[in-house]
Amino acid sequence: MLTSYLTGLLVCGGIIIAIGAQNAYILGQAIRREHHWYCAGICMTADILLFTAGMFGVNAALMAVPEALDVMRWLGVAFLSWLALLAFARAAKGRDALDARKADVSSLRTVVLTTLAVTLLNPQVYLDTLLLIPAIGAQQASPLVFVAGASSASVMWFCLLAFGGAALSPWLSSPMSWRFIDGAIGSMMAIIAFHLASNGLSGPVA
Repeated sequence: MLTSYLTGLLVCGGIIIAIGAQNAYILGQAIRREHHWYCAGICMTADILLFTAGMFGVNAALMAVPEALDVMRWLGVAFLSWLALLAFARAAKGRDALDARKADVSSLRTVVLTTLAVTLLNPQVYLDTLLLIPAIGAQQASPLVFVAGASSASVMWFCLLAFGGAALSPWLSSPMSWRFIDGAIGSMMAIIAFHLASNGLSGPVA
């Protein structure tokens, strides 16, 4: 059970840490202290619901079509490799510092709607939560414990963004820091992809 939990924690953590529109938006709200805990709560809830729905859906699909497991395995390898290449490319050429303070949000309603938009209108969210993560979790000894690990990673990450955004904003403003972050993300994605390609989905991938 511990292995399943840690696998879920590491797999999900390695995926959601990649900085995108959702994370940048929450960081901006945290920097300004504008309803940032509402943002974090929405993202956590969405992740947990999607992980759970995806987990049960993938289990049902694998029982009906066992061949789907190998297809999912190589889709996962391709997707993770693509994420790794993108991260390494960003690390190599660098990118501008994050300037999340440009958003002008003045009401809770606007914050909630914007958070829902950046969370649910991103196709990558569905690839991660309904395909990649459940495909790995379906092969764990305790799939529900794997979901608990994945959910824990989401909760910890979004709490970190909400609580630590203001304190970390000077550090995050450095382009050199972005090179380090992207390099770490690329390495993690590449390691997970290698384990999937080498060992399949029958054991832990991190």
